[in-house]
Parts: sequence; structure tokens; C-alpha cells
Amino acid sequence: MEEFLKVGVITSTHGLKGEVKVYPTTDDVKRFSFLNACFLETDGKRIPMQVEGCKFFKNMAILKFKGYDSIERVEAFKNCGLWVDREHAVPLEEGEYYIADILDAKVYEEDGSFLGILTDVMETGANDVYVIKLENGKELLIPAIPQCILEVDTETPKLVVRLMKGML
Repeated sequence: MEEFLKVGVITSTHGLKGEVKVYPTTDDVKRFSFLNACFLETDGKRIPMQVEGCKFFKNMAILKFKGYDSIERVEAFKNCGLWVDREHAVPLEEGEYYIADILDAKVYEEDGSFLGILTDVMETGANDVYVIKLENGKELLIPAIPQCILEVDTETPKLVVRLMKGML
């Protein structure tokens, strides 16, 4: 399992006093309102950051980091990821799991035959869609609905799916 979970990406600066706009890569943008600390990934390194303030605009969080009080200090943060360790991640409800825990999972049909590898999760308005890379190199899109996703094992990681008629 991944030790760190990505919660957002800095898209741009906001104003002149060191605030940044963050596009959330988490289900709930409001999680930023109680984010006190995170890690900023830049040049392959994760730098610990203290969050001093948070507000919201449309679907974005606007964060202010402690010690970064000018636009010049945060301009280099554009396109950098924001991460939290598992200890500070939002707790999951029954039947929920972090996307990072199922990426690269082996995917099997309900009869036990190997289907492929989960390579991506597309978040749509209605439900997520799992992108499975088949053995022949093609991609298969499976809606993340109970009728199709029968089992999720984050420890292995492994998924068992039921393909609806016409999916292959």
C-alpha cells in the first residue's frame, strides 16, 4: 500500500500574498478545510508544509502555507502535487478504498480467469470508471457499480468483476 495519498495539484497562484489554487484529487474538496499539514512534491522530493489558511472558490481550494507570504515565493509551486500520509488521510467508510490502493491491481472475471491490470480510475459524475489494460494491450472500461465490481481486495491488490453483455 502507498504510504502517501495525493489530495490535490496546485494549478496557479491566487493574489499577491502567497496563496495557491489547488485542484482536488480527492472526492471531497471540503477536506482541505481541516488540513493542517501536507507534503508538496517538487523535483521528485516531498517537502513538509504547514497550512495556515484555506478558503474555497468554485471547485478549487485556495491554500496559504505558513512562511510563504508573497506570490514570488509560491510561483514555483505551479503543477506540484499535494500529498498526505495515511495517518492524516480522511477516514474511509465501509466499502470505500483509496484509488492508490487499487491501481495496478490484477483483475479477474468471476469465473477466475485473468482479465488484465487496473491502470486508471476515471471519475465521472455518476460513478467511477475503471480502466483495465487487457493482455492484448487494449483497454476495457468497466463502470464501478455493484453489478460489475464483485470484490475488491486492497491487500493483494485484486479485483473480481462481472462483465455485462457487450463489454468485450
